Amino acid sequence: MGAATGTSGIAASAIAVHHIGMSVASVDDALGFWEPFLGVPARWRTTLDRPYLGAILGIPGVAIKAAFIDLPGGAILELLDYQTPGKTANPDATPNPGNVHLCLAVEDAATAWRHAVACGARPVCPDGPIEIDGGPNLGARGAYLRIHDGVTLELFQPPKRNCHTPQGKPHSGGILRALDRPPCGNRPTASWPARFAVQPR
Repeated sequence: MGAATGTSGIAASAIAVHHIGMSVASVDDALGFWEPFLGVPARWRTTLDRPYLGAILGIPGVAIKAAFIDLPGGAILELLDYQTPGKTANPDATPNPGNVHLCLAVEDAATAWRHAVACGARPVCPDGPIEIDGGPNLGARGAYLRIHDGVTLELFQPPKRNCHTPQGKPHSGGILRALDRPPCGNRPTASWPARFAVQPR
């Protein structure tokens, strides 16, 4: 994509992460991981089928079985099972263009890793979290796991020291920012945002 010009200022940009949507083969199977892993039930389950949704998605008449669950920090995870024929699963390999992973910060990577595996996740590295040995996240620990539908979950334990830059801003997560090689391997209460990305009927 080339450089674009347009309106500047906060009105033209993002103000927060509102939600993350994941297309799934089965809402029940996806919740079978997320509910025990996060320790909270889905906030809301429904079938989304109002006409405006098809207009937004470019799929007239679409119906989607959906569940919404809180993520740490206040964002929402949308699990979406499109009721359309001809669906195919995407490859789970992270080098594929368009592949996206979800990174969750954790207090103890080893404990969270074992919990994720017990909830059904498949670790990329069977030995557990890897210590980051260079870059701005020196001393942190991280791991990749495959969960439902080939989705990749990253668990990131920030370093105990040097958790902030000299400007007082926290380092970003993302183990790939700090690794020179491919990775081998108290939830706060989130408030429900006032607006849904997809309004209930």
